[in-house]
Amino acid sequence: MPQCTVEAVAIPAKCQCQCYTLQRPKPLIDLLRQRSRPYLFSNSLAPSVVGSSIKVFDLLMHDPSFIGSLKANVQKFRTNMTNLGFKVLGNDPTHPICPVLLGDARLASEMADALLKKGIYVIGFSYPVVPKGKARIRVQISAAHTPEQIDLAVDAFKEVGKKLGVI
Repeated sequence: MPQCTVEAVAIPAKCQCQCYTLQRPKPLIDLLRQRSRPYLFSNSLAPSVVGSSIKVFDLLMHDPSFIGSLKANVQKFRTNMTNLGFKVLGNDPTHPICPVLLGDARLASEMADALLKKGIYVIGFSYPVVPKGKARIRVQISAAHTPEQIDLAVDAFKEVGKKLGVI
């Protein structure tokens, strides 16, 4: 088979642009187009998703305040939750996903439902999505959240956590 050159492999995130660029030889490209299952059975991303992803990258590159806001919000949430007695997994101050470990699947589901009723949109994850005994609430923090919204979320966790005997 002829030599080929891989130019780029990039998967920034699940919902953003994904690419695999192959240059030459044309017969290999033709073969992949005909036989490659991922190529045949996947859909391209909607132009609106690609366009919004490009805009987000542009904003992030030209305005560092987004990263600063995200970092402050994540740190505030993690610190306040830990001070209450919750175990928040991970420790990356710029990662927006803050998993709150509960262990029990039923408890994670019940807590997520109670938080949703209080206007806090979170998701409970349990086996088989995460290992048995590692059920958690997935909280996603945004740079757009205000400090008051972070406080509101923490207060809701506190109230529901006490009611369910988590803290």
